[in-house]
Amino acid sequence: MIKRAYAPSEILQMKKKSFPFDGDWFDAFDNPEQSGVWFIWGNSGNGKSSFVMQLCRELARFGKVVFNALEEAQSKTMQDAISRFGLDALDGKLSFVCEPMDHLCERLARRRGPDFAIIDSFQYTRITYRQYIDIKEANRGKLLIFVSHAEGKQPAGRAAKSVMYDADLKIHVEGYRARSKGRYIGEKGYIDIWKTKALAYWGEKTDFLL
Repeated sequence: MIKRAYAPSEILQMKKKSFPFDGDWFDAFDNPEQSGVWFIWGNSGNGKSSFVMQLCRELARFGKVVFNALEEAQSKTMQDAISRFGLDALDGKLSFVCEPMDHLCERLARRRGPDFAIIDSFQYTRITYRQYIDIKEANRGKLLIFVSHAEGKQPAGRAAKSVMYDADLKIHVEGYRARSKGRYIGEKGYIDIWKTKALAYWGEKTDFLL
């Protein structure tokens, strides 16, 4: 059956729930929708993991977050990150798991399941682009955030690149700066993860300190 077509005025009247970001987050990413797909990538040693931890804290203001830590799970580095960013204060709002994507989808489908899912990393899911599309379609009311390895300035692997192009919000991390690469861009377009290191890397004045 052919689906119905919508008039422009009907599309404008559709209610979309957006993040009411303010301050640094608004200046970087504006007010993105609370569902869909975000994609974060960057090379090791540039602040990507720190940014993701800070993102967990910010998202927990607006709903339940599940972090699928496929790479680090319950490692010492994960314990250190939780302690450093004070994530232990988010009990009941943030949870950590290490499970295949089909199990994560079951978790998201629960009546009081998480609103936002962070998957670290895309490469560890071992899913194809076709499987990604199926997962995306099955979780239309949720926000899926994939964290990816990088090769140079691009995501590592063909499937990861395809997901990046499809994502609603693309965030590239380099030199302790997380920069929006499309669709949702605030007035400044980036947020500095670690002020002093960003200043040293970019050689310019930075305004944001998380």
